[in-house]
Amino acid sequence: MKLTKKRYLLGFTGAVLVLAGVRAAFPQVAESNVKVSSEVSASAPGDAETGVPAEMKPIGHITKKHRILSVPNFKACFPDTQAVQLSAAMKYGVKRVKNREDAEKRKNELVYVGANPYYHIDPLYSSIPYLVPRAAVLLQDIGQAFFDSLYVKGIPLHRPIVTSVLRSEADVVKLRRHNGNATENSCHLYGTTFDICYNRYETVENPNGPARRAVRNDSLKYVLSEVLRDMREQGRCYIKYEVKQGCFHMTVR
Repeated sequence: MKLTKKRYLLGFTGAVLVLAGVRAAFPQVAESNVKVSSEVSASAPGDAETGVPAEMKPIGHITKKHRILSVPNFKACFPDTQAVQLSAAMKYGVKRVKNREDAEKRKNELVYVGANPYYHIDPLYSSIPYLVPRAAVLLQDIGQAFFDSLYVKGIPLHRPIVTSVLRSEADVVKLRRHNGNATENSCHLYGTTFDICYNRYETVENPNGPARRAVRNDSLKYVLSEVLRDMREQGRCYIKYEVKQGCFHMTVR
């Protein structure tokens, strides 16, 4: 039988009338579908649970939370010495910055990293918030990967805290007056190196909203170490686990 436009419309109209009749006779069917849909939406992790800003929220939702694994041993996984990092710093970095005025004149070589949604910069007393472009990209990628990892593990979002960035020669001289461990030929002089502390994090939350669920710093440290291990294994950076300074000291490759 040939399907004409008239027959198609008659069949479509008949199907609509049948479905309308079923819904009128059994209204609980429609209510059941609405209830199931609401339960699915409520079970999906939303902004209130994870603290994910709307513009950063991944597409879709978690079907199964990932476990926190950390790394087997911090010192063994992040062993890169000053000599190793200095070699990379001198290869990929800028000419040593004399002072803050000199840094301001080098904006064609350095990128400002003082404000970013994926990491927090501590008040800086012995460094300035500038990095070479490849190091700035690395820091951005670490912060974003940390967010992603927290999200898939069902942990409220926190920003890693950067404690040291580019140091001028004047900064190093000043630092060595009260810190005997400060190196005269620091990797930080070349704009390739930054420190991320592992015992403090900034909670991402609405200042006018409810407080986020508390998370142990150790748990956040384990997640951050997974991210940094992956970056190092990808050949993107050298990393040293600093015990006394309480930070991951890293230089871009």
